[in-house]
Amino acid sequence: MIIVAHNFAIQYTIMSVIYILLSISILIALIFFIAFISAVKSGQYDDSYTPSVRMLFEDEIKKDSCKTETCKTKNKQQS
Repeated sequence: MIIVAHNFAIQYTIMSVIYILLSISILIALIFFIAFISAVKSGQYDDSYTPSVRMLFEDEIKKDSCKTETCKTKNKQQS
């Protein structure tokens, strides 16, 4: 009888620790999720570098995308 009671106490303790750890991990996940949402809303992940560089390389992009002969001749005439 004592062994059964002892095993039940150990199992109860282990299960209570699992519940506590599960609760803490969900709480931490929610905190990180809220921090991520607030960072996205505040513009933390907005790309401010690419638009400024895009205007520097815009001509090269247009030349590469030109596949027809008429487009190539227009580019040569503009240069």
